[in-house]
Amino acid sequence: MTLIVCLDDKNGMAFNHRRQSQDRLLRRRVLELAGEAPLWMNAYSAGQFGESAAIRVAEDFLDRAGPGDFAFAEFPPLAPWAERAERIIALRWNRLYPADARLDIDLSAWRLTSTEEFSGSSHETLTLEVYQR
Repeated sequence: MTLIVCLDDKNGMAFNHRRQSQDRLLRRRVLELAGEAPLWMNAYSAGQFGESAAIRVAEDFLDRAGPGDFAFAEFPPLAPWAERAERIIALRWNRLYPADARLDIDLSAWRLTSTEEFSGSSHETLTLEVYQR
């Protein structure tokens, strides 16, 4: 699976059991990345996406996502599923938010293969980073 996460400058993912931020152009980009492949997520995350044939909703979505699938995760823990990930796509807010939940996967153990900046609806510049094993 390809794991997709949104991170702040210190790998923060959530604050007080809520997503740090949301952005409609980022959501569109996530759907484009998945293309025709299944895009797994939980119901909380799916609520911000609306209708899409690619989205598969399950609370155990990380268990269900298979090779070639995508999984959009907004909260740790994610480390127990890291071995199943073929790659990780980090979408960076390029800001520092209050965070009480951080990515629990050490990205320094992965190889950064590409970086791309794009404009968001709520953030002038977002950064997409692709990490491979």
